[in-house]
Amino acid sequence: MAAVKHQQKNTRHYFGQVKNLVRDGFGVYVYPNGFFRYEGEWKMGKKHGHGKLMMKDGSFYEGEFANGEMEGNGLRYWARTGDSYSGQFSNGHGFFLDKEGNTYEGAFHENKKHGEGLMNYRNGDQYEGDWLLDQRQGHGVMRFVDGSIYEGQWRNNLFNGQGTLIHCSGVIYEGMWTNGRPSGGASKIVIEGGDVLEVFQGSPFTVEVHLQTDNGEKAAGENGRVLQICAGVRLLGRTPTPTSSSLFRLIEDMEEKPIPTPFGFEFISYPLMERAFESEDSRGPAPLAVAKSGFARADSPVPEGEWESGSGSDSMGLGGGTPSYLDGKTDGGEQSSDGGSTTIIQSFSETGYLAGQEEDFNPHPANQRVRAGRARFQNLMLAPPPPDYKPYMVMDEMEKQKAAKKPPGKGPSERLPLSQEKSSDSR
Repeated sequence: MAAVKHQQKNTRHYFGQVKNLVRDGFGVYVYPNGFFRYEGEWKMGKKHGHGKLMMKDGSFYEGEFANGEMEGNGLRYWARTGDSYSGQFSNGHGFFLDKEGNTYEGAFHENKKHGEGLMNYRNGDQYEGDWLLDQRQGHGVMRFVDGSIYEGQWRNNLFNGQGTLIHCSGVIYEGMWTNGRPSGGASKIVIEGGDVLEVFQGSPFTVEVHLQTDNGEKAAGENGRVLQICAGVRLLGRTPTPTSSSLFRLIEDMEEKPIPTPFGFEFISYPLMERAFESEDSRGPAPLAVAKSGFARADSPVPEGEWESGSGSDSMGLGGGTPSYLDGKTDGGEQSSDGGSTTIIQSFSETGYLAGQEEDFNPHPANQRVRAGRARFQNLMLAPPPPDYKPYMVMDEMEKQKAAKKPPGKGPSERLPLSQEKSSDSR
């Protein structure tokens, strides 16, 4: 019986070899839509063997085909994103490079990272371990660029289950994790003493706090966390009006920019000090600031130099390339909506909160270490305002605008002294 020979067939869409009137052998096929072009081997009318499928936008696949599909070893390039993948299609081992410079080498399933693999991130972080449908899940080791290491269980790209975190500072936490945080640890700082604490210039006062878990229970087992306290004048609504535009220009011109808080408002820092000796000037009884009780997040890093090694239930944030859900930038709890001065307590060194203040001789309050879930800041005092303190200048401007709007016949006796109005505004 004579063997069937390949024949050459040239049409508007196909140029190449045929067998029994179907594409078979090597040939070039231009799809009717004009977007795809295939050059390579055919078998029984289907792409089969080695070939290159090109797209009009510059994307392409070059490698092995089986029964018309990309199957086996090959290289895929996406022109729109700049990503590239080389390895097995559609299941197997491969290498993936995306446009950001992240690389992955490991197992794939249906074109997703699935199984064991090594991911090198552009920022220097490295993950080696299990994957499930493009997410870190199972057991894995993450080496952060700052030197911190986490080894343990993962779920949905977060620490979840039994795991050990060795922080670059030397702190070690070993235990259970839930959604990226140590299980059962404190997550809130609650200021005690009621909604408002009235304080006076020149008179010492005390602020006490305790730590709470997410479900509102006191975290009496918390020890070693370092807290810092600072104060500030809260800024009211920032939407300018024609009559208040000058005020907002003044605020924008401040060297010290407003500082955001987790409670939905901004403030300008006010100097707070710790009494080292009895103040000679204890005259003014007028209240100048209030400390609002409320919640602040406690899952933040401890200031540099204040770490204690050892394990515990403290949640911690990581610097450098560590994930954002550990950096303490989470929503706070309740806060009153009225304006005024606010005392804010954080469990990290908020150098930005005091940025821009001139050096003075007022001793700043010492950081306090948590014992049995509680901490106390004693002998606090409001320092004298720095020269040209901008919030007071804003208040002066507001006073001028109020006076200009008063109806005729209103005498100056109906105005409160400026210092008293400032005090009432600050509550």
